[in-house]
Amino acid sequence: MSIQSYSSDHYTEAREKFLAACVERNLTVESLLNPNAKGSRGEDLYTDIALIGRADAPTMLIISSATHGVEGYCGSGPQTGLLREGYFDPLPDDTAVLMIHAMNPYGFSHDRRVTEDNVDLNRNFMDFSALPSQPGAYADIHAHILPETWNGPAKEAADQAIAAYIEQHGLTAFQAAASEGQYHFKDGIFYGGTRPTWSNQMFASVMEKYVSHAEKAAFLDFHTGLGPYGYGELIMDGTPEQKARARAWYGDQVTDPEAGTSTSAPLTGTLWHGTIEALPHTEVTFIVIEYGTYEITRVLESVRGDNWLYENGDVNSDLGAAIKQEIKDTFYPNKDDWKDMVWTRAVEVVGMAMEGLGKDN
Repeated sequence: MSIQSYSSDHYTEAREKFLAACVERNLTVESLLNPNAKGSRGEDLYTDIALIGRADAPTMLIISSATHGVEGYCGSGPQTGLLREGYFDPLPDDTAVLMIHAMNPYGFSHDRRVTEDNVDLNRNFMDFSALPSQPGAYADIHAHILPETWNGPAKEAADQAIAAYIEQHGLTAFQAAASEGQYHFKDGIFYGGTRPTWSNQMFASVMEKYVSHAEKAAFLDFHTGLGPYGYGELIMDGTPEQKARARAWYGDQVTDPEAGTSTSAPLTGTLWHGTIEALPHTEVTFIVIEYGTYEITRVLESVRGDNWLYENGDVNSDLGAAIKQEIKDTFYPNKDDWKDMVWTRAVEVVGMAMEGLGKDN
């Protein structure tokens, strides 16, 4: 079978394929219901957890999808493919693999990056008692990010203001201001929230149940939207020690937002922060696999459009349908060449992670 057969066109199809692959491998799946939302088709929403190998294994590989919901198409296909193609069969006796399918099932089903709270889950792992008292650079652009209307003079004026900001500060500064994470504008983009979301709390409980006993773990989190078309950038996060280990495992392929070598700006409240908080006694090596799609201006505009739609628009209108199709296309190019590149890179990186975990065992 090909990666195209593992890919899906909606969350429900992706979930069915993943669960079927788990049944084929005789895996027990724990399905965690999100009680706070329904899917775009009225379906219940689940994050599905599958463990391959010993429950008490001291070494673990964790593979997660849909931290940013609509990006789940990218991660779900390889998760299903790895199971169907017989990867991890057999595993070293001291190693287990944990699959987290659809970290943010609401966003996956509704083709949104955010959770049901309009929260960017990858900005939500914060100490909420110590949030910044003043908004950062995002405050300078929020009014332009969210115009009253999506067509006509209001949108044109907002676009002109954004263009002027980019002209004055540069595109990189605009990307950072928009995407690093903000906690003061709940109707804005890349909003990190003021409390842990359901997905945040669910993730902590999964780490406690399945991984907290482990001595060391490799984490691979699938994302899309930044970088060259189809290329899977390996973005590391962590302490200096954790980054040194990532370099030893993945070589000069790894990039670092804090060092300015990544397509990503430095971010706040990421899944890495949630991981190390949940696993204080585990040696974690954390990597985001970031697959490029289209130019950054299109990517940010699709996020902006989706945000406007749910704040000021009508999801059921023709304009709403067009905006929804655009964000899906932007974060999931439904093209065979792109899917082939995703699959090939995923297999390569999983192999490097497994080799890294095997060092010094």
